[in-house]
Formats: sequence, structure tokens, C-alpha cells
Amino acid sequence: MTGGKGFIIGNISDKIFELITRGLALALLLLVVFMAAGIWWEAAPSIHRFGLSFLVSREWNPVVGLFGALPYIFGTLVSTVLAILLAGPLSLGAAIFLAEFAPLRLRNTISFLVDILAAVPSIIYGLWGNFVLAPFLLQNAEPWLGRNFGFLPFFQGPSYGIGMLAAGVVLAIMISPVITAVSREVLEIVPASQREAMLAMGATPWEVVRVAVLPYARKGIIGAFSLGLGKAIGETMAVTMVIGNRPDISWSLFAPAHTMTSVIINEFTEAVEPLHIAALIHIALLLFLVSLLVNILARLMIYQLGWRKDNGTFKL
Repeated sequence: MTGGKGFIIGNISDKIFELITRGLALALLLLVVFMAAGIWWEAAPSIHRFGLSFLVSREWNPVVGLFGALPYIFGTLVSTVLAILLAGPLSLGAAIFLAEFAPLRLRNTISFLVDILAAVPSIIYGLWGNFVLAPFLLQNAEPWLGRNFGFLPFFQGPSYGIGMLAAGVVLAIMISPVITAVSREVLEIVPASQREAMLAMGATPWEVVRVAVLPYARKGIIGAFSLGLGKAIGETMAVTMVIGNRPDISWSLFAPAHTMTSVIINEFTEAVEPLHIAALIHIALLLFLVSLLVNILARLMIYQLGWRKDNGTFKL
């Protein structure tokens, strides 16, 4: 009898625990929905006034009540892509070195420093970018790029120091620790049998990494890159301090630009007209949707890779 009662009580406890955890998970989902609905409601005047033209218009004039988000969307996408292009190879290479080749003492030291870099406040990166990186770009890097690669539209025009290139470099430095730390942890949990099988066949260390380790860890690495991408899209203070805050669309990386986050932080406290406030919240809604879309696409890529691997069609 006692055993039967204990089984019944344990069963009830499990059911209660399941309901509580399910409710908490549902609460998180509802929180996201309520956030999106609240932002949509506040942005409704701008949505009704401008519609889809808000996405393709370059005009941003609070005086006459005309608003378009294209320069800010362009600046956000270009700075984010530039950051990923700069940080991706560096971060993945560092993660491979730490997980596969670094001596234990050096691995622990560098991993500790990477974790510290990931915890540095963004305002510190912004100050460093403004007072150290921007003068270096103005006096050295941008003139050199203009002389040697000026035939490309990305490296044409006058040098300012602050601009899209500075924003991309600062973002790359900010997201590199995140991508490196997550990728390293993913690589370290790859089973030793994956490596041992390749070594037994006479593979070189690089072949072991390329053929056995990276394919096994690819899902986690894509997840690491999606985390870095999300951080780059949503970064505010550091980008605002180095991008120049000029709502222009230019293919030159030397030119100042604007992002969705920087225009919000620059103008929200000074906005007095309801339509101006609604337009800024409209940009916030777009930023929310872009971040959500990026994470959904990353998740779909992970599922696609997993499906291909499970069906025997996975290739490096």
C-alpha cells in the first residue's frame, strides 16, 4: 500500500512539474507575442501612413513629416555583413586552434581572455573605436586601401575615419569572442572516436579537423554564427559612436552611415511629434522582425543540415 501511494504521489508530482514547465515555456512565447503586438500598436500611425513605402523611401524629414527607413536598413545590413565577413574566419580559426591544437595551459589562458572580451560593455568598444580605431583608419588603413584597391567601389571616396568600415571592424571585434567561445565548446564535445578513426587511417591533423570534426560540429557552429549575427544586428552604443550617423546610401565603406539602432537612440529622446515617434518605433519593429528572421533562417539551415545528414546525403 505504501509503495502504491508513493507511486501515485510521484506520478502527481511529475504531472504538476510538467504543467509548471510547460506553462513557463508558454509564458516566454506569449511574452514575445505581446512585445511584437505592443510595438506594432505603437508604430500603427507610421504603418498606416507610409505602408510598404517606408521600406524603400530615403526621405527622413521630421519637419515635414516624411519618413523612410531604407538608409537605416542598408546601414544595418552592410555593417552586419561586414562584421560577419571579418569575424567569421578569425573566430572559427581561433576556435579550431583552441579545441584541437593549443597546449592545455595556453588553451585555458586564451579561453579566459576570450570570455573576458565577450563580457566587456559595448560602450568600451565604442570609446576605443572612436579614439583609437577611427584615427588609425583615417591616417593609415583607409588611405592604403584607397591606393591599392581604389578600383573597387567599396574603397572609393574621401577618408573620414568614422564610417561603415569602422562600424564593421568594431562589430567584428565584439562578436568574435561570442562566436569563438561557442564554436570552441561545440568542437570540444565532438567524440574522440571521430578523431581516432581518422588518425587510424593515417589522416593528418588538418584532415581530421576538416573531415571528421567540422562536419560533426557544423550545426553548433552555425548556431554560434547566428548568435554573433544577432548580436551585430542589435548592437547600439558602439555602432552609434563610430558609424558617423549620416542617413546616406553609399557603396564606399569609408562613408558615414546610419543603422536602425543608431537612429533610434539618436532621435527618440528629441522626437516630439507623434508621427516621428511612431516612425522610430516602426524602425524598431523592423529591427525586431529582421532579428527574428535571421534566427529562423539559421534554425532552418540547422534542420536542413541535420536532415541531409540523417538521410545519408550530407557532404562537407
